[in-house]
Amino acid sequence: MNALDFANQLKGKFGDLLSGPTEFRGEVCLTVVDAGKVAEVCAFAKQELGFNLLVDLSSVDNYGEDPRWTLVYELYGITHSAHLRLKANVSEEKSELPTVSGVWRTADWHEREIYDMMGIRFQGHPDLRRILMWEGYPYFPLRKDFPLAGRPTELPEIAFTKTAPIEGGPFVTAPGGRDAIEREPRVRTTEN
Repeated sequence: MNALDFANQLKGKFGDLLSGPTEFRGEVCLTVVDAGKVAEVCAFAKQELGFNLLVDLSSVDNYGEDPRWTLVYELYGITHSAHLRLKANVSEEKSELPTVSGVWRTADWHEREIYDMMGIRFQGHPDLRRILMWEGYPYFPLRKDFPLAGRPTELPEIAFTKTAPIEGGPFVTAPGGRDAIEREPRVRTTEN
C-alpha cells in the first residue's frame, strides 16, 4: 500500500472530518477540519494504519488570515515505508488543540516548542512550559507580527538589554552567490 491508499482509509474512517486527500509532488496530505479531533485521527493512524513515527510537528503563522495557524504533522510508517502529512487549522481566538504526546512521546518537545515560539496551547500536555525562552517572557518570537529586530527587555543580563541588530548579524545570509555555501554567513570573511 502507498500513502494515498492509507489516506483513503483515513478518509473512509473519519469521512467529512477530513478534507482531501491531496497529492503534490508525490506527497499526500489530509486536513483535519475540526482541529479538536486531531489526536483521535493521529491515534487511528498510528494504531490501525502503522504510522508509528511522528517525524515532525511544525506550525505555520498565516498572519492576517483566519484561521491564523496551521499545524503540520509529518507521519511515517517504518514497516510500510509510507509518509503522510496531516494538517490542522487553529484560529487565533481559540489557539488551542489537543496534545498528541499520548500517541507519540516525541510530540512532547515539538508541542512545547510550538507553544514557546507561537503561543499555541496543547490541552492535556503533561509539561507545557517554555523550552527555549525563559518563563515569564511575554512574547512569541516566531509569530509574523514579532519584529525582526527583536524587542528590548528590561531584564539585565538576560539575552540583550537593547534590541539585537539584524544588519550584518551572524545569521543574516548574503544575497547572490553561486550556491548556498557561498551565502552561508559563518563562512564569510570581512572582505565580503
